[in-house]
This record gives sequence, structure tokens and C-alpha cells, in this order.
Amino acid sequence: MSERIVRCAWASSDLSIPYHDDEWGVPSHEERHLFEMLVLEGAQAGLSWETILRKRESYRRRYKNFDPVLVARFGARELEAMMGDAGLVRNRLKIESSVQNARSFLELAREHGSFARWLWAYVDGSPVVTRRARGAALPASTDLSARISKDLRVRGFRFVGPTIVYSYLQAVGVVDDHSADCFRAQEAAMP
Repeated sequence: MSERIVRCAWASSDLSIPYHDDEWGVPSHEERHLFEMLVLEGAQAGLSWETILRKRESYRRRYKNFDPVLVARFGARELEAMMGDAGLVRNRLKIESSVQNARSFLELAREHGSFARWLWAYVDGSPVVTRRARGAALPASTDLSARISKDLRVRGFRFVGPTIVYSYLQAVGVVDDHSADCFRAQEAAMP
């Protein structure tokens, strides 16, 4: 008889389960992945994460595999093509902000050696780990996400409010919020 795998309560669909199991809360230092999640979290604002996961492959294609150098060069032609692509969230402000964010991402990376170095310095290189009971509400934002949000906005980033940044921190593993009974939390606790 096989044991039932316990996951965080939100991971319940064909798309959210592999995302939860393989990516969410896993510390990432890879620049393209950090940029990808910044774009996707900004696109998600006001929508379900499930919607974004369904559109993720279209984003990868349109955003040149999330190469921030290429995205930073996007002009009016690329923006119009993106606005016509049903595989993306066709919100002009979100699309325009993603191109601006690519430029700001590269500038911040130049200033600090990498975006990852800048981001992970906020937590001295170690993820913030919380373990809540199943069903306990996660905060919409934290002091950490508010500080990072403020810093990003000063640097020209858009669609990076404290709530979006908190989701971003979870997505790239700066924050590990797996519920206490989740198998991922159990794996992390093993030596």
C-alpha cells in the first residue's frame, strides 16, 4: 500500500503540483530564472497563478527564454506582437513594465555583479523558512517583501508591490513557506 503524498493545500492541479514539487520554494540563483519569475509574478497580479502556469510556455517563447538582454531591447513591434498573443496576459501596462523591468534588472545586475547577489544579500544568502499548519493563512506581504519592493521601485521596476514581491520571494526560494506537513518541508528537514 502506497502512502499518500501530502503537499501544501494550494498544489492540487496538473499544473500546480509539478510547480510546487519541483520549483516553488527552491533557492534559485540563476539569472534567467530570477527574471522569468519576476515577469510571471508581475503578469499574475490580479489573476490566478494557475492562469500564469497555463501561459508559461507562451511567455518563454515570446520572452526569448527570458533572456533579459534580449527583452530589454524590445521595441514597439515586439510589444504590439505581444499584445496580439492570446498566450500572454494582454495587459499593456504589464507587458510594457516587463520590458522596463528587464532594463532595470540588467542595471541592477551590473551594479551588484548579479541580480542574484543583490537579492540574496537581503537574507544573508540563506532562505527564510517558515512552517505553518495546514490551512493557516500565509501573509500577503512581509517587512522583507516591503523593503525589497521599495528598493526595486526606486530602481525603476514596476509591478513589484510588496504582495507581488512576496509571491516572487516564495517562487525563487528566498522564502520557503511549505506547510509543516508538506513532503517538501519534511525533505528540507532531513539531514
